[in-house]
Amino acid sequence: MHKISKKACLLAGGILLLLAVCVLVLFLRQHTARQPNTPYTAYLYQDGQLLQTIPLSQITEPQRFTVEATNGGYNTIEVSGDGIAIAEADCPDQICVLQGTIRDSLLPITCLPHRLVIELKPDDPSASGAAPDAVAY
Repeated sequence: MHKISKKACLLAGGILLLLAVCVLVLFLRQHTARQPNTPYTAYLYQDGQLLQTIPLSQITEPQRFTVEATNGGYNTIEVSGDGIAIAEADCPDQICVLQGTIRDSLLPITCLPHRLVIELKPDDPSASGAAPDAVAY
């Protein structure tokens, strides 16, 4: 019969504790990323240039439009008052489509083959904690 040493038990306990803290931090960060009734604006960038801004609070009915890529490809964007998504694209991996609708500023949608990035930013920067916490001179 094998005996488990005290050091091995402490190491396993420490790893489990660290894992539990990481899961808790991710859970809390996800649930605090979007404040209730916080209006967001979608920013669409292609090749690092701002293409369009869309205030989601002004969208009353879902809309679809297509963004043409410089390499001949396309992304079909679907916007609603609740969020924004890439509904269709002709890129080979379809990661941008599979990401689904984003509803907060936690993670942008990125289509690398078409060099398209969609970010949501709160209209009030202090709502997401994006305001600077110090002033540097």
